[in-house]
Amino acid sequence: MEQKIDIKSLTLEELKKKLNTKGEKAFRAKQMYEWMHVKLAESFDDMTNLSKNFREKCRQWYSYTTLRTVRVQESAIDGTRKFLFALEDGNVVESVWMRYKHGNSVCISSQVGCRMGCSFCASTLDGLERNLTPSEMLEQIYEITRLTGERVSNVVVMGTGEPMDNYEHLLRFIKLLTDENGLHISQRNLTVSTCGIVPRMRQLAEEHLQITLALSLHATTDEKRKRLMPIANRYSIRELMEVCDYYFSQTGRRITFEYSLVGGVNDTDEDAQELAGLARPLCCHINLIPVNPIKERNYVQSDASRIKRFKNKLEKNGINVTIRREMGRDIDGACGQLRRRFVEGDPLQEEE
Repeated sequence: MEQKIDIKSLTLEELKKKLNTKGEKAFRAKQMYEWMHVKLAESFDDMTNLSKNFREKCRQWYSYTTLRTVRVQESAIDGTRKFLFALEDGNVVESVWMRYKHGNSVCISSQVGCRMGCSFCASTLDGLERNLTPSEMLEQIYEITRLTGERVSNVVVMGTGEPMDNYEHLLRFIKLLTDENGLHISQRNLTVSTCGIVPRMRQLAEEHLQITLALSLHATTDEKRKRLMPIANRYSIRELMEVCDYYFSQTGRRITFEYSLVGGVNDTDEDAQELAGLARPLCCHINLIPVNPIKERNYVQSDASRIKRFKNKLEKNGINVTIRREMGRDIDGACGQLRRRFVEGDPLQEEE
């Protein structure tokens, strides 16, 4: 049996061509695209200005991606909401909705699980199940928009998974998300995080997009980074700094260094001095992250005075730096925690 085409992952031009081969007019594609990506229709049945006969044909030709909400947790501290969504194959992914003064931000997953093996992250503990399709990435944003009734203005691809390990789907997702015929979120309001797959970072630079690239650096020497992140065995910090410089030269977009502060591991004055040395030649911003402890690892968060000292040392070296505001700590805030608890069968995770 021929596999149905994932209609929500098609661009408008592709949809026009597909419908044309079926003898349908181009304006039908425009109507359908608007239903999917602007009105956020949950099924073909919602597309009320299309005939019943045409909708039935669409059901035969195309698959229509939707997510089922399994669990929603809301922080009593700051209103952050964490969502656990079920995919059509039974896998689950998580996404986070955060309200800021400048607008609502959503952090989405790009894979089910992750194979990168970073030692302080819950997302990677069970390895990689599979890549998410562009439509499954989009649908996290769409479903959160439906549930909250509020527009999303910023998107961060920093949830479960390594986006550069799902590169082609990531590019298509970006194209659909920022398309003027869809939600039309500005590329400048999109951040993509990577643990440092150098060839893909170089490839992304050559796309000349206006997105923000965030590098999960987390250490200042190859030796220390290898203890935290297996990817460091493949690509050195020198290679990372070179590709970051290349990314800026191609896009004019400042790189963000994500740096998780782990107590007694990477938070010394010497670490701060070395980090300043790496950052100084580049057009970059450093985002310090108090590490979110997970029960499977024995890493602890640096204490508040140490974090402040680290930040001050960077600033004295002329480095642009912020401490990430902690959101949703009381609701399994770290990547992968909620999904892992659900997969392990924690009864608290069943929908009420």
